Amino acid sequence: MIDSLIKGADLSSLLEVEEAGGRFFDAAGRDGTLPSANGKADPLVGAELERVTKYAHIGPPEDLFEILKRRGVNLIRLRLWNDPYDEQGRPYGAGTNDLPRTMALARRCRALGLPWLLDFHYSDFWADPGKQYPPKAWADLDVPGLEQAVYDFTFQTLDALKQAELLPAMVAPGNELSNGLLWPLGKTPNWENIARFVSAGIRAIRDAAPGLPVMLHLDNGGNNALYRDWFDRWFANGGADFDCIGLSYYPFWHGGLEDLRANMHDLAARYGKPLIVAETSMAFTLEECNAYEGITRAEKRGLAANEKTAAAVSYPCTPAGQSAFLRDLWAVIRSVPGDLGRGFIWWEPAWLPVKGSGWTTPEGLAYVKEKGPGGNEWANQAFFDYRGRGLPVLDTLERLR
Repeated sequence: MIDSLIKGADLSSLLEVEEAGGRFFDAAGRDGTLPSANGKADPLVGAELERVTKYAHIGPPEDLFEILKRRGVNLIRLRLWNDPYDEQGRPYGAGTNDLPRTMALARRCRALGLPWLLDFHYSDFWADPGKQYPPKAWADLDVPGLEQAVYDFTFQTLDALKQAELLPAMVAPGNELSNGLLWPLGKTPNWENIARFVSAGIRAIRDAAPGLPVMLHLDNGGNNALYRDWFDRWFANGGADFDCIGLSYYPFWHGGLEDLRANMHDLAARYGKPLIVAETSMAFTLEECNAYEGITRAEKRGLAANEKTAAAVSYPCTPAGQSAFLRDLWAVIRSVPGDLGRGFIWWEPAWLPVKGSGWTTPEGLAYVKEKGPGGNEWANQAFFDYRGRGLPVLDTLERLR
C-alpha cells in the first residue's frame, strides 16, 4: 500500500490533449486568484468566474506532471484498454489507451518519481456499470476461456512493464465492477463468473509482481447497500483476497457527502480494508465549451455536470464551490476510523476542451453501440479552465494534510 495519504489524478487522456494543442499554466495564485492571458475575463468561461476570482499575470506553459507534483499530487492513475482500434486501425479516442501509450505516460511518472495506479478495463474501450464489453479478441470465449484470457493479459502486461522498469504502485483488475465485467457471462447476478474472472486478474498480479497492492473498484460510493451486497457475494463465491476498496463518488450522481461518509465508515468496520475514492470530481462552471473544441452544440453530447445534474449538488458550480467540495471530501475521507480512509483520485483533471479530444470517435461509438454525439463532456470539472489556466482548487489541493 502507498504509505502517504493519496492525492491522485487520472491523466489517461493527457497525450491526446497535448497532441491536440492543449497547454497548462500553473497560475492560480497562493491567494486563490485565477489568471488570464490578456488580463480580461474569458467570455466563454463567463461572468460567474469573473465574479468569484481575480485575475493575475500568466506565465509560460509547463509540463502538467510537474505542475501537479508541485501542487501535492502523489499518485497518477492510468487506464488500459486491450485494443482501442477498429479493424482498420482507426482509434476509438479518449486517449486511445493501449499499452504503448500507457507506458509513455508511465515513463513521465517515473521521471518525476511519481507512483502510478494501473486500471485494467478488460475491454477495448470504456467499461463502467453501463457497459462492460469483452475485447474483440475475446468475443467468442466461454467462461474458462475468459478466465484464462484475463490471467494471460494481466500477467503479460505487468511482465512487459516490469521489463521496462515501469511497474505501477497499485493495480485495479477491472473498472467500476458494480454490475460485473465481460458481459454477458460476467454480468450480475452471475457472481461465480465475476469472482472467477476478477480473481484470475488478481492471481496474475500476484504471480507477475508479488506484493503489488490490488484494488477492487465499484461506482456509486454513496450506496452502502450496493457495496455490502457486492463484497459479501464476492467472498461467498470464493473471490480472491485483495488489498483495498476503491469507490467512485460523483456528487451529482451518488448522493451527498454524508452518504459517502456513512458508506466508508461501514465498509471500514465490516471489511477492515483501506478505502480510496478512486474517482471523483466537481464542476467549476456550467458554461458550455464546444466553441473551444471547434464543434457545434449539436455535435456534442453535452456536459456531464450540467444544470440538471447540478441541482442534486449542494455546492455551487464555481471555482469557489469546486474548492469547497474538495476540502469537504478530504474531511470525509480523513474521518474514516482506523486511518482506513487513504485518499482520493480526481478523474481527468487535465481533460481540456481542445479540437480532436472527445470522449469517443465514430469508431468508438460503434464499439460501445451508441449513437453519440461525441465531444468533451468533462472539461468543466478539471483543475484548469478552458484555456488550461490553473484554478483555485490547486491551492486547496496543496493545503490538504
